[in-house]
Parts: sequence; C-alpha cells; structure tokens
Amino acid sequence: MEKRNGRILVVDDNAQILNALQLLLKPEFEEITCIKNPNQLPSLLHNNNYDIILLDMNFRSGDNSGNEGLFWLSEILKADPLAMVIMITAYGDINLAVNAIKKGAIDFIAKPWDAEKLIITLKNTLEFRNSKIEVRNLQVKQRQLKEDIEKQYPLLKGSSPKMLDIYKTIDKVAQTDANVLILGENGTGKEVIAREIHRKSKRASGIFLAVDMGSLSETLFESEMFGHVRGSFTDAKEDRIGRFEAASDGTLFLDEIGNLSMSSQSKLLGALQNHEITRLGTSRSIPVNIRLISATNKNPEELVHQNLFRQDLLFRINTIQIELPPLRERKEDIRELADYFLAQFAHKYEKPLLKMSGATYNALVNYHWSGNIRELKHTLEKAVILCESSVLKPENLNLKGKATAKTDEDLIRSLSEIEKTAIIKALEKFHGNVSQAALMLDISRTTLYAKMKEYGI
Repeated sequence: MEKRNGRILVVDDNAQILNALQLLLKPEFEEITCIKNPNQLPSLLHNNNYDIILLDMNFRSGDNSGNEGLFWLSEILKADPLAMVIMITAYGDINLAVNAIKKGAIDFIAKPWDAEKLIITLKNTLEFRNSKIEVRNLQVKQRQLKEDIEKQYPLLKGSSPKMLDIYKTIDKVAQTDANVLILGENGTGKEVIAREIHRKSKRASGIFLAVDMGSLSETLFESEMFGHVRGSFTDAKEDRIGRFEAASDGTLFLDEIGNLSMSSQSKLLGALQNHEITRLGTSRSIPVNIRLISATNKNPEELVHQNLFRQDLLFRINTIQIELPPLRERKEDIRELADYFLAQFAHKYEKPLLKMSGATYNALVNYHWSGNIRELKHTLEKAVILCESSVLKPENLNLKGKATAKTDEDLIRSLSEIEKTAIIKALEKFHGNVSQAALMLDISRTTLYAKMKEYGI
C-alpha cells in the first residue's frame, strides 16, 4: 500500500502500546512519534506540527478518573486549536471518552482496538484536518481580500451638506436589512456607497458580491444569478451556484439594474419575494438570505412610465432610496477629493513631495466633470504620473477647454448659462414635460425642478 502523508504523535505510558502502534502505523503514515511522558508535550508541540495526536486518558497508576487526559487535551488545543486529538481509553471508560469529545477531542479508540478500523479512523481524521486547514486558509484569504477591497473602495470624501445627509442615511440604513436603491450618474460612487452600507451592517463579516447587470445577457441571467446543474444546457459541464447563493448571509449589489429585460426582472422579483431560488435544470428550491442593494444611472420612475421596468419590482428594491449628486453639484467637495487622490497617487508613484498649486485647485473646481469622481480620479492619476516638477500645475491636468483667460466668476457664469440653455431646450423639445426633459439631461426630476427655480424658468 502506498505510504500516506501524516505526522502522528502517540502519548501513552504503556511501552507495549507504544510499540504496537509504532509497528501498526509506520507503514501507513509519514511519521510516527511515541512518548511515555505527557510533560514532553509543550516542547514537542512548540517545535513540531502534528496532524493527529493519540492521547491516553490516564497516566498515573491506579488513577482512572481521566482528569490527566482531559488536562493535556486542553493544553494541546490551546497550543493548536486545529489539533486532531483522538483519546485512547479502556473499554469501561467510554463515558470518559465521550466527555473528552465534548471538550474538543475528535474521536476515541478503546483498548483493545481493531487494527483495520483504527487505520481507517486515522486516515479519515487526517482528511478532516486537511479540510479544516483548507477552510481556515480560505477564510484568511477572504478576510485579506475583503480588507484589500475596502482599501480600494474607501468611503468617498466630502463634507458638503448633500454628502453629510447621505452619510447620515447610510448610518441609519446600515443596521437594517432594508433594500436600498442608489441613484446617480456614472462615476458618482454608487458602488462605494453600497460597500459602505455593507461594511457598517450586521452582515459585514459576510460577502459583498457586486454584479453588473448591464453585462448579463438575458440568456445567461438565470444561470448566473440562480446557478445551474450539470447538463441543464450545452455548456453546463458541472454544477454551479449562482450569485444569490454565493451572497447568502451577505450583501448582493446589483449595479445598473435599470438595464434588465422585463423577463429577467420577473425572475428577479420572484426570487426576492420568495427568498429562494431554483437552479437551472432542477425543481428543488434553495432558500437564500441576502441583503439587496441596487443601483442605476437611469430614472426608475421614468422607466416604469415607459413600461421598461416593473413597478412591483421597483417597490421591492427601493425601500430606501439614496440619490448621489453629480460632482458639479458638490463643488465644495472637489478640493478634499483632489487632496485625497493626490496623496494616494503620489504615494503609489513615489512622489511624496508633490503639491498642488492654487491655480490647479481653481481649474479643478471650475471644470464640469461630466465623468464625476471617476473622471477626477483618473485625471489626477495621469497628472501625477506625467508631472516632472514638485508642483502640480493646471497644464498638467490636460483638462478639455482649460485654456481660457476668463476669471473664476466668468467661468461660473458661463457654465450657468450653458446649463440654463440646455434645460430650456430640453423643456421645449418635450413641450414642458419635466420627466422627459430630466431623462434627456440625465438628471433627476428633483434636481431639474431645483435648477428651474434657480434660473427662473
């Protein structure tokens, strides 16, 4: 028989038992170490890594209480919580062995033992230990991955009134399991907000799983979201769990949910209503427990009005609605965001002394930022990479339309005039229909009403 891996430590005061186990186990496992005195355990455990420890219940002549075995069991588990300890006991001491299992032993063998059964028990225990180590390693990797992701997705900076209100809403919502719908233009940080809600929630130790609904075709929706079994379609070569199952006990973030087809919306609604899914190719229902956060850059009410989105699904996903303002509507946050990104990229590209001039700040504040925070981030990263001095200047930003002799006041006035003209033209195009105009301008109706009031339209 092929020799198996596995380092076994046997602790028993009976030399005959040690010899018998040495002879029995040596052909089956990588290494067998036998000791009579349990006081050697601390040193051995400190200097070695054993897969399985066979531990006698009693070491003192005439003492059948099992207390010494329980003591050393406790010491072993303190040294290695993943230790696989199998107790060696006399036939009449089964109750003691059961008590040891309650205190952390993995199993017990009674003297005299069945040789074949003992070897099978040890091999199964070795496989169990390897599985536990693998799970632990995966948990460590998942925890590290979670920490790395959170570093990549910090809560975006900003102390403007609009953002402060959003932070308050996050704090209130996070501790509940209420479904959240996040609205906002591309690049405003919808996923960052979703991750912050998850981070502050009771599900923070669970997975945060983001799915770009815009990238899912209708034919793949069911398989990706609910999973499938082998043979359920041509390319289904093995069973696969879907995103709902993978995110169970955590948070499922559905980005760009406004891009879903009506058919996919119906299937999504069913899963949300019933709190269960059915894998493609089977009829068995699987319960799921997710916290749903959705996001879109579209106006969901207009989508409902145009029969492009189910109203009952909208009711289901937006128990709480958070609307992220575009960067041009929170200009007071631009300097703080710019400082944050400058520090981040200066460190990344080893330019720790890099600073920003006052003119550069002004250029950033007066720019329109149609791509919002994402555009600001990419602009500063590129500027940091290409900057050859210790001061970041406006020309390093390479902003479109930056070359102008206008004053700050002129720039603000020009932007206002452009915005006002765009609103008037949109309203004229749709004969005063605010909803249609807002959709064309890619802003919310609330924002459009505020702009109309500001410009006296």
